[in-house]
Amino acid sequence: MPDYSKLHNGSDVRGIAMPGVAGEDVNLTPEAAKRIAQAYAGWLSEHAGKPVSELVMACGRDPRLSGPNLLAAVEEGLILLGVHVVDCGLATTPAMFMSCVFPDVSADGSCMVTASHLPWNRNGLKFFSRDGGLESADIVRILEVAGSDEELAKVPHEAASPMGRCDLLAVYSAHLRGIICDALGSEDSPLAGLKVCVDAGNGSGGFFATDVLAPLGADVSSSQFLEPDGHFPNHPANPENEQAMASICAKVRESGVDLGVIFDADVDRSSAVDEHGCEINRNAIVALAACLVAEDHPGTCVVTDSVTSNELTDFLQNTLGLDHLRYKRGYRNVIDKMVELDRQGVDCRLAIETSGHAAFLDNHALDDGTYLATRIVVKTAQLKREGKGLSTLLSQLKEPAESVEVRMRVTAEDVRATTDRVLDDLRGWAAGAGEDAAEADGMRLEVVEPNYEGVRIAVSGEVSGWFLLRASLHEPLMPLNVESEQAGGTERIRALLRGFMAGEEGVDSSNL
Repeated sequence: MPDYSKLHNGSDVRGIAMPGVAGEDVNLTPEAAKRIAQAYAGWLSEHAGKPVSELVMACGRDPRLSGPNLLAAVEEGLILLGVHVVDCGLATTPAMFMSCVFPDVSADGSCMVTASHLPWNRNGLKFFSRDGGLESADIVRILEVAGSDEELAKVPHEAASPMGRCDLLAVYSAHLRGIICDALGSEDSPLAGLKVCVDAGNGSGGFFATDVLAPLGADVSSSQFLEPDGHFPNHPANPENEQAMASICAKVRESGVDLGVIFDADVDRSSAVDEHGCEINRNAIVALAACLVAEDHPGTCVVTDSVTSNELTDFLQNTLGLDHLRYKRGYRNVIDKMVELDRQGVDCRLAIETSGHAAFLDNHALDDGTYLATRIVVKTAQLKREGKGLSTLLSQLKEPAESVEVRMRVTAEDVRATTDRVLDDLRGWAAGAGEDAAEADGMRLEVVEPNYEGVRIAVSGEVSGWFLLRASLHEPLMPLNVESEQAGGTERIRALLRGFMAGEEGVDSSNL
């Protein structure tokens, strides 16, 4: 049997579904998808406490070219077990979770065929239960069962059941329209006069313009790339991509609209553009999402990933009066931390990565790009009634003068041991030789504590800023993030670190 463990990617399944780059072998085949779906059905049966034959599972996909075949294989595998399958066709990742919430579907679990923002020839499977997305350990076990004929045979096989169908995006659109109408106090064109440019990147998010905003009176005529196209021909469906953000920023400036919204392919992430055509991304999208919760939940805690800026912390704590917990990379990490804090009695309403994964506690702790976009649209409409634009919310947010990320490849065979050693060495170096070298160059170093991922070091003196070295969650890499409040500061910090990395074996730091 193939080694399906290579398809493990955090809390998702990801693989190569079509030939693309030379030397890459297809490893997410329809047969693999079928077996993995069946293994998931076994997991869900245990998790839900129901026989496999009583399970209802919703299945959908994004527009990737390999999506129809993989979705058909997933559904075939489930039907053969006796699962009642609801085919949702083209869908979004958040909508697939909501199929477990909406009474119209009331699924016990769901499967979304997607690889998010990855290249067109990649694809994957993302699973949900009524409790939310699965954890990494769940995916590990599901892949183990899928890769074993003996283990997979233990999943009960009942009589095949007929497949149902659901226009899930229509149900989800009605849900989002209801949120807007409730917030703005009107059911009759509450968005009349508001101009919004939606960029779906040819992913699944075009419905937000045509089925959510337009029916409520918004002018979405400037929107672009709404048509689903698995080639993603115009730009990557990724709000973090410079080409994608430049495209929508230019369109907003050209069209003179009130707001721009951009999604990734499966619509669990979004970012925005203000009325001046300035991108609201990375630290700024975190700050904007925090503004949306600050009014109703003063003092609440915002959980972010590890690479957020000092300037963001200052804005969250000193401008908005919120608490900021800088945690780990990985959307499941920040979401799980928010849920953990809430269960401990800590008021924590928002978990968000700089990538645009934003989960609000009052939205099932679900990272949902369209929910974030809906909240932004509502706020923009409210501000416009006051003669203001979205930019006013972020007028006090400062940005570092320079920000850079360097991804150094780990060449040693034992990746974990190597990255652990380098991080331990960095701590000691910062307190000794590194501090001496920094002082000679007019800087001071201080290890930041508490810190939950990698080693973060504050830099002060002639250069003010910080750097964070960590191990990648999924790849043999050590990303280094460096920020400075002064022009030229990141190069001075990198020059200092070159001396340290020169003595570290097993990591290629030639790009540092």
